[in-house]
Amino acid sequence: MTCSKTNEENLSETIRKKYNRLRQIIIKAGDAAIGFSGGVDSTFLLKVCSEILGDKALAITIKSEVITASELEEACDTATEMGVRHIVLHENVLALPGFVKNHPDRCYVCKKTIFSQIKKQAALYGIRHCFDGGNVDDAADFRPGRIAIGELGVRSPLEEAGFVKSDIRAVSKSLNLPTWNKPALACLASRFPYYTEITEDALQQVENAEAFLRELGMRIFRVRHHESLARIETGEQERGLLLEIDHCAKVVKYFKFLGYKYVSLDLEGYRTGSMNEELSSL
Repeated sequence: MTCSKTNEENLSETIRKKYNRLRQIIIKAGDAAIGFSGGVDSTFLLKVCSEILGDKALAITIKSEVITASELEEACDTATEMGVRHIVLHENVLALPGFVKNHPDRCYVCKKTIFSQIKKQAALYGIRHCFDGGNVDDAADFRPGRIAIGELGVRSPLEEAGFVKSDIRAVSKSLNLPTWNKPALACLASRFPYYTEITEDALQQVENAEAFLRELGMRIFRVRHHESLARIETGEQERGLLLEIDHCAKVVKYFKFLGYKYVSLDLEGYRTGSMNEELSSL
């Protein structure tokens, strides 16, 4: 089932053209294995692919130490609700020296590894094309993983069709996808400053810290891990919630229980890819 005419009429002409362009890209491909995280972009892409390709669409999710348990569960639930074929593969990214050392090319190492696995799995099912959920906005940030994807011949149909994040949210809303206003996802490794070693214990520390903030009712935030210091980035609404005296005390107490010695609030607030700000000084 595709987006109804009524819903499409709620979209701008520019977005409708991009949407039609996306459909044509997928129709021409004829089959696709989609790297599926359950986030805004890959959910939208999977939805359109499944409607056009039917059983020639395959969702592949990579389970690893940098994906939270709740994100994996949501991805599985979403794929089940869509009725698409879905495979979960495991990749131990902490076994990759280039990943654990956390150099600026960490994302390249990770993407090259996981999409190589996705391509192999797709081939077993006779699927020729692999898609990722990259969009035009991704080109504005430092994302070495995009290079790895290009080297592997993985396509980014949303980017090819000209979609920016706001377009994806708009069409997702018209399709009644629950992810249309979901906060952006990023792997847990993005919480670590470059050249800080990524360990399983530290990843679990960050996951637990963010789960606690989510339980307090926060939606837009990140916990950046600076060894003994936790630096919390928040959206404007979340900042007020966090600064309530009772919440402050709870957060400090729990974060120290997790092993942090210091808990700070970043006054600049939440922003994607904030660890990349360090690159200008490297």
